[in-house]
Amino acid sequence: MAAPNGRASVGLVAATGAGRRHARILADAWPHAQLVDGETVADALRAAWTGCDAVVAFLATGAVVRILGPLLGDKRTDPAVVVVDEAARHAIALLGGHAAGANALAAEVGALLDARPVVSTATDAAGLPGLDTLGWPVEGAMAAVTRAILDGEPVRLVADATWPLPALPPNVQLAAPDRPSTGADGEHRGYRLLVTDRVVPLDDRTAVLRPPSLVAGIGASRGVPTAEVTELLHRVLADAGLSPASLRCLASVDLKADEAGIVATADALGVPLETWPAGELAAIDVPHPSEVVRAVVGTPSVAEAAALRGGGALLVAKTASAMATVAVARHASRGRLAIVGLGPGAADLRTPRAVAELRRAAVVVGLDQYVDQVRDVLRPGTRVLASGLGAEEERARAAVAEATAGHAVALLGSGDAGVYAMASPALDHADDRIDVVGVPGVTAALAAAALLGAPLGHDHAYLSLSDLHTPWAVIERRVAAAARGDFVALLYNPRSRTRDWQLGAALETFAAHRPPDTPVGVVRNASRPGERVHLATLATLDPALVDMYSVVVVGSTQTRVVAGRMVTPRGYRWRS
Repeated sequence: MAAPNGRASVGLVAATGAGRRHARILADAWPHAQLVDGETVADALRAAWTGCDAVVAFLATGAVVRILGPLLGDKRTDPAVVVVDEAARHAIALLGGHAAGANALAAEVGALLDARPVVSTATDAAGLPGLDTLGWPVEGAMAAVTRAILDGEPVRLVADATWPLPALPPNVQLAAPDRPSTGADGEHRGYRLLVTDRVVPLDDRTAVLRPPSLVAGIGASRGVPTAEVTELLHRVLADAGLSPASLRCLASVDLKADEAGIVATADALGVPLETWPAGELAAIDVPHPSEVVRAVVGTPSVAEAAALRGGGALLVAKTASAMATVAVARHASRGRLAIVGLGPGAADLRTPRAVAELRRAAVVVGLDQYVDQVRDVLRPGTRVLASGLGAEEERARAAVAEATAGHAVALLGSGDAGVYAMASPALDHADDRIDVVGVPGVTAALAAAALLGAPLGHDHAYLSLSDLHTPWAVIERRVAAAARGDFVALLYNPRSRTRDWQLGAALETFAAHRPPDTPVGVVRNASRPGERVHLATLATLDPALVDMYSVVVVGSTQTRVVAGRMVTPRGYRWRS
């Protein structure tokens, strides 16, 4: 298990018995958390600060401030600090809220200790995305531009391309990249947020987000010094007016995957090194092929071909030093499609990851009633594309089109979006120009099963009785196969006003293979208002009780009722 939020180490500091008890809960839950001791509590806190990536202090806030104040350096490198009070009522994100992850750590501490997270960063309080939380380097007047966004002042968003940014409030207006930024007197007009890989002049009203748009192809002789690769790369970028902060990766031929000088350069820049087979690079059209290079490594180009692999436009042709060669290409932005399962309906059955993706999105696409469930979660400025029943194909196409245009999109589905929901029609249309993130959800079947007891303790099958998209003859064969195979069956879309006989037919098929007292459960509106649980048998179930808001669970021959609950035994040996 990884440390919380991916941290390598969390130092826990406590002064009292109660604090140590609370700290022990965290240490037991997080393998990479440890109690830090010292001759004094102040010594322990200072040791945790210098030796850990994050600190949770079970001390008074004032004491922590006095001890750590002289140690503060740069928020981009200082560890996160969360303070927990003696009674563990509050987990306060004290230092490094965004940059070091203290806000997220406070939420994780709160979840374990049943404490209330206290987050005071202004963007979080206002429900706005922090510019330093997007995972991209930020330069310039970040604080001033963030303050302007919070205060509702006009902010111009100037982007070289459409990038998958989260929703920004209405006072952030998209402007054309070539629009003049200064007036006749040379003064900047208002605040600007630039999204660009180019080196630009900065002032006290301009912040710059660096998108991952550049790929640097690297060729080198064996044993090339790290300093030579690094110096050539930085010189090439500087001469072209490009920022190294926008490097997506370094790229080379796979023969150079272990070339120390290239590997060390990538590590120093904090970007991955991607390498490709020579045959694959040889197939890429480049402006400056070399038969000499082909004879040595099997491809006429390393630097240019590696930079262009996967598309892109060459910005800097291959440039050589004594032992290294560099070329730089700009690659198109990739949209982001998150396919989000909302769970069966109750807000507390919606996963934290689903909420995070909804707040990460600039465009949300979904059935109108599902959108209504999550409007309170969406950030100000989120564009919503909602439609009614029967428009599934249109929603899938719209979500993919928005992502292909470069936006951050969340496509909603109830339960798990991959189970009788929107994932499959969307991915039928999606190509490799977008990044797809799947967010699993609690299915209606799982919610219903939890209410019925433990009917899914052994093998089970999901079956939809809707013949709108599948011929009834096919459904009938599948029902018969599940009945013969003695699977517990979860019946979706069991009965509607116009399809009122299919459920009865399915139950007759199961009755031909199972005794009449086989338990059957019906759960309507699982986890939603009007929830109802009904337990019957194959012989006694009245199909009229069932509608499209219901899930029907047909037991196997081994399923039984124990104390009013459906139970399908797993068959553990210890039971015998």
